[in-house]
Amino acid sequence: MNIITTKKTISFKNYYQFDKEGIYIIKYIFKNNLTKTTGMFSECKYLITIDLSNFNSQNVEDISNMFYKSSSLNSINLTNLNTRNVTNMSELFSGCSSLISIDLSNFNTRNVKNMREMFNGCSSLTYIDLSNFETENVTNMSSMFQGCSSVKKIKLYYFKTENVTDMSFMFDGCSSLTKIDLFNFHTQNVKNMSYMFYECSSLTSLDLSNFDSRNVEDMKEMFYRCNSLRDVDVYIKDKRILEAYNSSKDIDCNII
Repeated sequence: MNIITTKKTISFKNYYQFDKEGIYIIKYIFKNNLTKTTGMFSECKYLITIDLSNFNSQNVEDISNMFYKSSSLNSINLTNLNTRNVTNMSELFSGCSSLISIDLSNFNTRNVKNMREMFNGCSSLTYIDLSNFETENVTNMSSMFQGCSSVKKIKLYYFKTENVTDMSFMFDGCSSLTKIDLFNFHTQNVKNMSYMFYECSSLTSLDLSNFDSRNVEDMKEMFYRCNSLRDVDVYIKDKRILEAYNSSKDIDCNII
């Protein structure tokens, strides 16, 4: 299938639904540099696997919603996808409920500002490794892992969150997650932490000793339905977080 267009952004749902079994070879011919792939494969509900290893994306700045609600998609090859100029990754894999694994080790996220709902609804993923992600410019991480109900480990060791303002619903519904390392999280600019750990029902402990809530405006139901959470480390000077913990039943707050 050849697509010839002068547009700078296209959506395959307007052209094809991949509703028949087979291997599709898609050739791109763009008269102008492609800068957006927003919604490119969104709602391609019959698409099972896709290989973008030869996709020329060096000028792309926006890949938001690229695979949005492609609910049958279980494999994506993004090995050579060039994301060095990308600023928006919001809802990139949102609704990819059949996706069982994802390799993002080549992703360059240095310029990304928006990661909202990036993995929202990826309910079949069990492991997410983002240890290579550079997030110093990200401002929005709301609902980033919302609904990742099967994930047992999220590797965020080198996340930088100094510029993030919204962490609401970030881990909402991560019901299989038992532990998460947020020791390197710095939250001095966060304004919204509402429902951040909502329904993390298997989470047993949290180290939030680096959390700073001085600018937080909304902490509503931050730990609601965290039924297994018993051990939380907090910094003694952060009275607001301490109060939030004390308002939750059966949680022991270790003052650092």
